[in-house]
Amino acid sequence: MPKLDAYESDLLAAFEKGQLRSVATRNELAKARAAARATSIKDRRVNIRLTSGDLQDIQTKALEEGMPYQTLIASVLHKYATGRLVEVRTEEPAPPAYGGRRRKG
Repeated sequence: MPKLDAYESDLLAAFEKGQLRSVATRNELAKARAAARATSIKDRRVNIRLTSGDLQDIQTKALEEGMPYQTLIASVLHKYATGRLVEVRTEEPAPPAYGGRRRKG
């Protein structure tokens, strides 16, 4: 477990003593439960091909996160589909291999 700062330690202590109470209304909780149920229903199956290396990397990351690798894949795809997957660039992108627009003929 990572080291907690003072605020996090105080928050954890209050939680463990039962001093924290939810401020959500019954209506808000009902909406949140309904949304969670609706997004967790998986009604379609897909098959994809991955390289052995990519699958191994995904399985390693899933193990680090403490979840099945299929769940991790579904989560990443869901975030992409809903526009919540953000690309983080660490270096300048390479120019297109074909030099931009293709010529006809």
